[in-house]
Amino acid sequence: MHLTRDQFAAWLDRYIAAWRSGDANDIGDLFSEDVVYSQNGGQTSISGREAVVRDWLEAAYEPDAEWEASYEPLAIEDQVHVAVGSTRYLRDHGVHEDFSNIFVCRFDEDGRCHELREWWMLAPSPVSRLDD
Repeated sequence: MHLTRDQFAAWLDRYIAAWRSGDANDIGDLFSEDVVYSQNGGQTSISGREAVVRDWLEAAYEPDAEWEASYEPLAIEDQVHVAVGSTRYLRDHGVHEDFSNIFVCRFDEDGRCHELREWWMLAPSPVSRLDD
């Protein structure tokens, strides 16, 4: 299925909301029953909605963990939807990790993602000057 830019942006917003809520139904509603979700060029791959939900719940951060994310559509060509964004996890007294993200998605006729390829890269930590 070809989503419009606005529909794809709404799906990305729901993706962030589902990650934040940690609710199995919110997560499951994003994906088709036969979804294939791979990360970093297929280094890890998960098949099936139930397996994706289980993986997300196992990887979830504590409910009070601080993080922020922003993803936006970059391109849509036929049925291929590409998004870019960033995710920041705050840890230990304000020290954080910044990730750059790329999503390549395909959707079924119900608007659920049936293929998601995600690439993420940890941004280098800022270097502090010794003479400060």
